[in-house]
Amino acid sequence: MMTKNKQHTIDLKQFRISLYQNFNNRADSLMDLLDAICSVPNAKSVVEYSLAACYPRSYSTIFKAIDTMDLEPLWLPHQLAPYLLRPTKWPFWLLVADVTPAPRPYAHTLIDRGMVYHPEVVKGKLPVTIGHQYSTVALGLEPEDGVSSSWVLPLLTERVATFADKEMVGSRQIEQLLQDAKLPFSQDFTVEVADSSYSKPAYLHAHRQFPHLVTIVRVRGNRTFYRQFRSPKEKLKRSGHGHPTWYGERFSLSAPETWMKPDETYTLRETSRRGKVYRVEVQAWHNLLMHGKNKPVRLPMHKYPFTLVRIVYYDEAGNEAFKHPLWLIVMGERRHELTLEHIYQAYATRFNIEHFFRFSKQKLRLANFQTPEVEREENWWQLAHIAYAQLWMARHVADALPRPWERNLPTMKQHLTSPTLVQRDFARIIRQLGTPARSPKPRGIPPGRRKGFKLPKRPRQKVVVKGQKAAKTA
Repeated sequence: MMTKNKQHTIDLKQFRISLYQNFNNRADSLMDLLDAICSVPNAKSVVEYSLAACYPRSYSTIFKAIDTMDLEPLWLPHQLAPYLLRPTKWPFWLLVADVTPAPRPYAHTLIDRGMVYHPEVVKGKLPVTIGHQYSTVALGLEPEDGVSSSWVLPLLTERVATFADKEMVGSRQIEQLLQDAKLPFSQDFTVEVADSSYSKPAYLHAHRQFPHLVTIVRVRGNRTFYRQFRSPKEKLKRSGHGHPTWYGERFSLSAPETWMKPDETYTLRETSRRGKVYRVEVQAWHNLLMHGKNKPVRLPMHKYPFTLVRIVYYDEAGNEAFKHPLWLIVMGERRHELTLEHIYQAYATRFNIEHFFRFSKQKLRLANFQTPEVEREENWWQLAHIAYAQLWMARHVADALPRPWERNLPTMKQHLTSPTLVQRDFARIIRQLGTPARSPKPRGIPPGRRKGFKLPKRPRQKVVVKGQKAAKTA
């Protein structure tokens, strides 16, 4: 009988062969570059990957390979589809959507740069920089034995244009996954989670066409919702005497006196990574409504009641551990199939996409590709997502290689494999597995540019600032 570790090795090898066979241009260079990204954690720039032992090519082929990438938006999900782990502890697939910045303040010739939120700027200054934004949709994963709980599986990434709505870009990405018959999300019970910026009516309304999808989003603590109107007078109004009443009593999140008794309550104990023990109280109110919109298009949100969830953490002394509670909206036809424990676990898993962004920017050079070509930058982001997916495929094959000062960390004592540990051991893995890429062949010396030829200077591009009034012409 085949051992579990041997099966994981076979899966990784088959996945690598599938990647290689489905690269439509410069497959050899792309495969070697992918291995270099996965095995060199300390590269300071993209061109340094050409120094990796697994990249036996010149540095110029890196940029030629990235330039010729031409992959379909759903290319990566299709490659991963045979290896997706069907949930066993959850009755649903979990999709996580979020946006992250790609700072490019000095790329003066790069088109479509705008003002983007970036919290890692110099202290004392506004958390804003100049650059691009990228929307990513990832698959939230159930905890596995021997594997760190910080993993997600990236599926889609797309640059958000300055004129586009970043939340609606994520909405279109979710729709692509749900409409593809080759992926399990098209028919199975699926839950999507997102942060508070996704709680606007336009985003919530966009996905109500999918009866098997439930949306869980965070909402700000100053929102006001309404109970469904339940009165005998409603029947009279619906019979033609006046407009039907949809909204009943107010439910203001910032005014506890407007709250009704919770319809459901759940309590659990949570231990943080630092060993702090919290008592978590989860309360739910069913069938609340939010106001819709009439412009630019009508959004009749009264047709879509939702469950409102309040999550509060208490310390061991019984005091609230945090200043504000966590409010969530759970919307969808199948929302009643979720328990409060499912809702809590689903939203807690959302934070793993932040770990993915942090690791990819630090270890995969996700946002450090300096190029004046926007298409090349987009291709690089897609390639970095593929590299992370390959690390995920190797999570059961890698050996933990902690530094001497890391041996006493809780994750090391528990022998949990993280993306960092897989990347440290990936060079050994590909030496044992080999690569499907062919060795480079020497070519003749190209003639190069004609003597005296000069490239024209690239035109400088203006930074797009939303809301900026156009200058008045005389």
